[in-house]
Amino acid sequence: MSRLALFDLDHTLLPLDSEYEWARYLVAVGAVGAGEVAAHNARWLEAYNAGTLDFAHHARFALGLLARHPRAQLAQWRSGFMREVIEPAIRPAALDMLAGHRDAGDLCCIVTATCHFVTEPIARRLGVPHLLAVEAEQDANGEFTGALAGVPSFGAGKIARVHAWLETLGMATASLAEAHFYSDSRNDIPLLEQVGYPVATNPDATLLALARARGWPVVQLFDRRETAA
Repeated sequence: MSRLALFDLDHTLLPLDSEYEWARYLVAVGAVGAGEVAAHNARWLEAYNAGTLDFAHHARFALGLLARHPRAQLAQWRSGFMREVIEPAIRPAALDMLAGHRDAGDLCCIVTATCHFVTEPIARRLGVPHLLAVEAEQDANGEFTGALAGVPSFGAGKIARVHAWLETLGMATASLAEAHFYSDSRNDIPLLEQVGYPVATNPDATLLALARARGWPVVQLFDRRETAA
């Protein structure tokens, strides 16, 4: 049976937050006002870093940005975002780590609290075949409504999403005992505690302290100062 290798995305595999940068990119292309995005992003990052984020409130804003524009236009902007923002941020150390797990035959999956629309091409570029991300509700024409669909992959929600995914693969949740999970964030401690091999990756101060106390490995793919928004 393949072992699982689970990865957070933002500040773990990438030295940035893709959702934060996507909103800023929408400002750059004139799709949304700068003041509105800056105010929300500042509040969101403060709460996220403090471990106090009201994710439902944040999702209404983030997914609401998608609902303001036709999906075809969003796809064009996303192509530019990948080329101008994401591609320059990809680091060889992250690609090497992912390649090591693929070469070992591990089943690799990104588990992220950023929306699927933004992260799908990122996962593909990184060579990760499976993605669990926040899902945006769509109408009958495939356009985004601005609402959240299903359980968000944030905090303990990541555990629920991973369990449901494993069921679709016919894999028992006991396989988590042999799984790796790489994350930078205190918000991912619930899932880190579920796996046999938690790895604090470019960790924030809270996660770093916990990793040291519990003897978890600590990996630095890049300096966290490089990730400052």
